[in-house]
Amino acid sequence: MLKLLSVRNFVVVDALDLELDAGFTVLTGETGAGKSILLDALALLLGDRFELRQLKPGSERAELAASFGLDEVPAARAWLDEQGLAEGDEVLVRRTLDAQGKSRAWINGRPATLAQLDTLGSMLVELHGQHAHQSLLATDAQRALLDGFAGHLDLVRRVAGAWRAWRAATERRDHAHQAAASTAAERDLLQARLADLLALGTSADEWSRVSIAQSRLAHAATLLDTAAAAEETLGEGQHAMTRQLGTIVSRLKAGVAHDPSLAEVVALLEAVHIQLEEAARALRVYRQKVEVDPAELARVEERLAAIHDMARKYRVRPEALPPLQADTEARLAELAASSDLAALERGAHEAEATYLALAKELSTRRAGAATELSRRVSAAMQELAMPGGRLEVTLRALETPQSQGLESVEFQVASHPKQPLAPLARVASGGELSRIALAIQVVTSEVANVPTLIFDEVDVGIGGAVAATVGRLLQTLGTRRQVLCVTHLPQVAAFADTHYRVVKQGNATTVSTDVDRLASTARVEELARMLAGSAITAKTRAHARELLQQHRRDAAVDA
Repeated sequence: MLKLLSVRNFVVVDALDLELDAGFTVLTGETGAGKSILLDALALLLGDRFELRQLKPGSERAELAASFGLDEVPAARAWLDEQGLAEGDEVLVRRTLDAQGKSRAWINGRPATLAQLDTLGSMLVELHGQHAHQSLLATDAQRALLDGFAGHLDLVRRVAGAWRAWRAATERRDHAHQAAASTAAERDLLQARLADLLALGTSADEWSRVSIAQSRLAHAATLLDTAAAAEETLGEGQHAMTRQLGTIVSRLKAGVAHDPSLAEVVALLEAVHIQLEEAARALRVYRQKVEVDPAELARVEERLAAIHDMARKYRVRPEALPPLQADTEARLAELAASSDLAALERGAHEAEATYLALAKELSTRRAGAATELSRRVSAAMQELAMPGGRLEVTLRALETPQSQGLESVEFQVASHPKQPLAPLARVASGGELSRIALAIQVVTSEVANVPTLIFDEVDVGIGGAVAATVGRLLQTLGTRRQVLCVTHLPQVAAFADTHYRVVKQGNATTVSTDVDRLASTARVEELARMLAGSAITAKTRAHARELLQQHRRDAAVDA
């Protein structure tokens, strides 16, 4: 709900901080005092376009801010999370407007666009009246209201999901038909490539393994000569290294008897002697394994050439041939699945049947809910100075099924018996539109999601018992939602939980608007002014006090 509205240098407001509570709140004041200015400021915070005339004369910049609680608005909290703008259980919206016509906006201290303000605002506040956000005029909002009233939002989501699945299946089928010729050509190329790769039969490590084998076979003679020479130097002949080192170790061991410090050197040399002997034995084994085999060399080189030729044919490195084979097999499997036109056709028909079954169920439920909503709103309109007025929720079949179902939803109204039904968006009178909106909101308040409702001109053209009915309905609505209403009728204001008076002050050179929160005694005075104008008498005050006693929830008024 709206917790705080702060306004600086806006139209005739110098500085104003308005703290708001839950329940039903009214704003009253003399004509021209600036009651609607606060609503205009809020509308700007919710994404309206700024006009330079809204800047207070002589000011360089206007500043507007509003704080909203998010406890009852999970959709807004989720959206803020998605946008990276979430911060605690409240959201602060701020906007500045300067003398050059430039506007900047922030959400929780982070720069925001007007589109973001509008999206967030639509989840937080509904403003009803002329020159205000009127979301009820949008057919999407009307459909959502009907579905919420009917309590079948889960079915709405299932219909949307089935529609997306149907569209995806249809696109797969159509794409397969369109791509049939090119798919056949691609399949032929892939099958030829796979046949080549299967015939070659290379493995992941073959190129590396065969390359090493070729190098060894090609240099076998040199390797044998080198190994033989090394073995002879290490372990064969009179001057072999192992023999010489053995002699040195024996002599040093004898010297240890005279100088024990030589023992460390002896240990090192003995280790070296052992390693030399191991190396000589390893060379002997190596010589036995390596052989000069021209036939094997020719076979290995032929295999390398085959692998290399295949890699060059398909323009990949030799070691990339096994992955290429895997990719080719996977693509052929994909083409096989996508080219199964019969299976794709069955899938599209099954998806369509699933969607239509759910959509028809939704249509049946909507028809029942539309009749009930029409009846209840029409009944509420009779109490709101629209005798014979009626609302009809019209369902029209769509030419093409959509994600929201098989029909469009439109609210059509007639404010009196002789007026034909017309779309709600064409209602000319702002007062009538506000009262119709009030009737709809009262009927649907238990299922609506927007926590704050604001009504401007809701009581235009009414009075007496009808005004009291409006006040009672707003008070009832205030038990479920936060309701703010700009009114000039004492019968409406008397029902409010909280009462603010808007006062214009000034002289020949300056004018400003202030807002005062009224305690019980001050409320009596304000209601008396609204009843009698400037000529307030004891009888008028008594009448005002009686209104409060009759209509306030707590029914307690100071004497």
